[in-house]
Amino acid sequence: MVISARDVRLTLGAAEPIGILRGIDLDVARGESVALLGASGSGKSSLLAVLSGLERATSGSVQVAGLDFTTLDEDALAIARRGRIGIVLQAFHLFPTMTARENVAVPLELAGIAHASALAEDELIAVGLGHRTNHYPAQLSGGEQQRVAIARALAPRPSLVFADEPTGNLDAVTGARIVDLLFERQRAADASLVIITHDPALARRCDRTLELVDGRLA
Repeated sequence: MVISARDVRLTLGAAEPIGILRGIDLDVARGESVALLGASGSGKSSLLAVLSGLERATSGSVQVAGLDFTTLDEDALAIARRGRIGIVLQAFHLFPTMTARENVAVPLELAGIAHASALAEDELIAVGLGHRTNHYPAQLSGGEQQRVAIARALAPRPSLVFADEPTGNLDAVTGARIVDLLFERQRAADASLVIITHDPALARRCDRTLELVDGRLA
């Protein structure tokens, strides 16, 4: 299993604690694609954050690629993700002082991959942004920024990809192209893919569909 989570709980707030995740058990196999569905506030994004090591669970265990994410500190988690895990968040987190090409090249350089700039440009071409490689995030539309974030996540060819509403800001044609690219990259690398989506058509393309209700897997 690439992901093995047991009784994962996430509680936020000290004075009045709120249970966000309430005992999640989840296994994801190598090469498997999983769609996470659920109403707003059901805990989907929180679960993705915990599984990717961006948020620490309050209790329970999270094993990712053989590593215990619940015991690693922030530096160790960053190293564990490097080159292995691609993450596409709804907040794109692009570096504002870097061009699109430079943003995509960053994870390649951190992973020690040669010719990072050229590879970054190829990845931007793949998402339809070959004409915007030297533009800064402020010069790009929301949909274009989202495509830069997707290119950045996929560029190192990670073995595990998390995507939170990856087509949320895209028109139907561009969204379909990006979805095709996600699954193409997944198959090529035999990677695991976990997608949060409200799109039934996208969910049907995944091997398995799970629904969260009030912080629990239904």
